[in-house]
Amino acid sequence: MLVQQILASKGDQNVITVPPGSTVQEVAALLSSKRIGAVIVSADGKAAKGIVSERDIVRELGKRGPACLGDKVETLMTAKIVSCTRAEGTDAVLGRMTDGRFRHMPVIEDGKMVGLISIGDVVKARLMELAAEKDALEGMIKGF
Repeated sequence: MLVQQILASKGDQNVITVPPGSTVQEVAALLSSKRIGAVIVSADGKAAKGIVSERDIVRELGKRGPACLGDKVETLMTAKIVSCTRAEGTDAVLGRMTDGRFRHMPVIEDGKMVGLISIGDVVKARLMELAAEKDALEGMIKGF
């Protein structure tokens, strides 16, 4: 399965972004209210400058306590973004997410974000592929 198919199955492909000047508190509130695990840091809503996840915030809270909540999100975002394109397959994407130990990956083409996928999205897609393969093999064995 391709990333494009994952994005299509998600329906809403809007990527939630925050401006670089946002505080950690504002990002935490947004993650909570939207019930999401990560946001993209972007000045224009199109080009990704970084990514901030709930893990990043919890890690910083553990180190410094609530004092970090007033910091700008740029201080703890991951600036070196690992991304994919719509044409990539689930195996390649899942491998990179697993190797890098991260759960969210922006889909970027021509320098612009076209979506955001989570490891849950990729695993769900892969499970659907495996179920279809199983059904096809059972059909071949049974002679259907």
